[in-house]
Amino acid sequence: MARPRGKIDVVCQNPECRYYRKEAGKDIIKSGKSKSTGHQRYYCKHCETYFMETKGTPLYRKQLTESEIINICKYLVEKNGARSIERITGHHRDTIGRLLEDMAEHAAEMNEYLIKTLGLTPFECDELWSFVKKNKKILSPAAQIGLKRVMHGSTPA
Repeated sequence: MARPRGKIDVVCQNPECRYYRKEAGKDIIKSGKSKSTGHQRYYCKHCETYFMETKGTPLYRKQLTESEIINICKYLVEKNGARSIERITGHHRDTIGRLLEDMAEHAAEMNEYLIKTLGLTPFECDELWSFVKKNKKILSPAAQIGLKRVMHGSTPA
């Protein structure tokens, strides 16, 4: 007799799948872990594709661990520059810049995460986003939209 499967809280991330981001009727199984970061990998039996648990988040395709990203966020809140964070963490400033860009694209989710997990106040998050906007002069359109949604005094796009 086979052992029953555990509850899986992820949904299919493939836009071509008919169960794309749908909870009902999904058939997803675990399929190993990433060697570098240890993130769980999943397989959708309907569309026969593999995806990572971090897809659609700022952690997707990052070689940094979650704790390293949290530390970088803490240094940003303390108004450290990219070069000083580079010296503190040992990560290249381009890596930090790409992380800032991805965080800006997913600003609403990051804002919620920073408030709940790190215990930051909304004012500290607002300072963080204004720092990101000021120091990353060239932001992608998606990042600009993400920042407009969370920055104080702006209207949602």
